[in-house]
Amino acid sequence: MARMASTIYAEGNRRLPIVVHAERAKDIAGFDELGLPPSEITLAEMLKPAGYHNVHIGKWHLGGTPELRPLNQGFDESLYMENGLYLPVDDSGVVNSRQDFDPIDRFLWANMRYATSYNAGDWFEPGAYLTDYYSDEAVKVIEANRHRPFFLYLAHWAPHTPLQAAKADYDALAHIPDHRRRVYGAMLRGVDRSVGRVREALEAQGLTDNTLLIVTSDNGAPNCIGLPEVNRPFRGWKLTLFEGGVHVPYVAQWPARIPAGVDFAHPVSSIDIVPTAVAAAGAALPDDRPIDGANLLPHLLGETGTPPHDTLFWRDGSYRMVLSAGWKLQVAERPDKIWLFHLDIDPTEQNEVSAQHPDKVAELRALLDAHAAQMAEPMWPSFVELPVLVDKTLVDEESEDDEYVYWQN
Repeated sequence: MARMASTIYAEGNRRLPIVVHAERAKDIAGFDELGLPPSEITLAEMLKPAGYHNVHIGKWHLGGTPELRPLNQGFDESLYMENGLYLPVDDSGVVNSRQDFDPIDRFLWANMRYATSYNAGDWFEPGAYLTDYYSDEAVKVIEANRHRPFFLYLAHWAPHTPLQAAKADYDALAHIPDHRRRVYGAMLRGVDRSVGRVREALEAQGLTDNTLLIVTSDNGAPNCIGLPEVNRPFRGWKLTLFEGGVHVPYVAQWPARIPAGVDFAHPVSSIDIVPTAVAAAGAALPDDRPIDGANLLPHLLGETGTPPHDTLFWRDGSYRMVLSAGWKLQVAERPDKIWLFHLDIDPTEQNEVSAQHPDKVAELRALLDAHAAQMAEPMWPSFVELPVLVDKTLVDEESEDDEYVYWQN
């Protein structure tokens, strides 16, 4: 995909090229072998000793060999997304939106299939729009496990490309004139409906009060779909460390413990899900390795007045970010640049202030270097670097003064 996408990308006469380090590619195993090592301990594995039945539905992307798949990572059941279509492209129940300006999108349409598998069995076609199919199966999991502790990891593919909407959702958004925006909105409508159906199923089984439900996203929307407003008011996109890439919805519900309507102001992260869920379940964290996240329950319940994190880090190769006490520093090698923002007074990153605060830059750089020194070496080399404009979508014309970063895969 990297080689094909870079060739297609170059056809657009773009100012910033995709960089492919072909000499590194020979040292990389097959795609399915690049995943989470079994030596790591997943949330599912932590919950097993506490009597939990663990179910995975949907996206995995943590390795596709038998030893890397969910069934070898603590899950008792796995409804595994084997490929990336929501329905066959010619199905009467789907509306497609192709982005010919996006080289990865062109690759996906040519290579994606409509397929899933259950517990490492043969591939099969789910028989419904993928988001709704996963929702149907999630409801069945809740019903089947209502009398025992269970952990359901429902990992929706939507609204990831290729953009395909259920026709009923597309028809419901007739007030949106732009086709691409309407398809994307319809895909989000399906995810929203799924969250509602999960909540309704918990309520129907009398499980709502004593169930911790967390809804979040892995990243902001990408610029490759060509929709300029999807991350507003934030700048940046998926694959960048600007707020548009890393600032996502994060909602938790546990009526028996967490008061309704709490708006928690301090920064939290997806890494906090593991210690929070383990504490909620009465399970134990492993004691043979550091766990980076924080148990959010004491903070949400008002049992402590301190924030859960003094500092949070993000890293994508040489492109790094630190958030500390309201200050955010990004450091990149391609381009050789830094960005400093004071999010407490500039949450949408409009005013870059590194020149005015050299001491703060030095302080935050030291934190980044200390964090990097603790990191394990990558298990395989990065061989693709993809340019991402910070303030433009992929469909927009580039100019000399555009700010950009390079994502390293």
